[in-house]
Amino acid sequence: MLMQNFRNLEVWSRAHRVTCSLYARTKSFPREETYGLTSQIRRSAGSIGANIAEGCGRGSDQDFARFLQMAMGSASELEYHLLLAKDLHLLKSDEHRSFETDIQEVKRMLSKFLVKLRAES
Repeated sequence: MLMQNFRNLEVWSRAHRVTCSLYARTKSFPREETYGLTSQIRRSAGSIGANIAEGCGRGSDQDFARFLQMAMGSASELEYHLLLAKDLHLLKSDEHRSFETDIQEVKRMLSKFLVKLRAES
């Protein structure tokens, strides 16, 4: 697969929308969580799109696949942070469910992309 513009990838676009939504939602988290859970949620969410973007700039499918795998890890990390936020009553159950659904869709898209990349290699 030739290098491509990450902005043209639906998986990146979906991950970016989730990240923007989480930034907006975590603005109302308690001040004492600014350097704790708020930061962790924002960092892991942003890492998904950043890894996809960085992978697009790499020269080989193997390198790209490695960055997609890192994006998958960040998505799993984000799932945990959001579960913790729900259990600490910082997120309502329906909000958590909505974000969880979005993240699981991003993970499915990443998985399909990885299968496709590996098949082309």
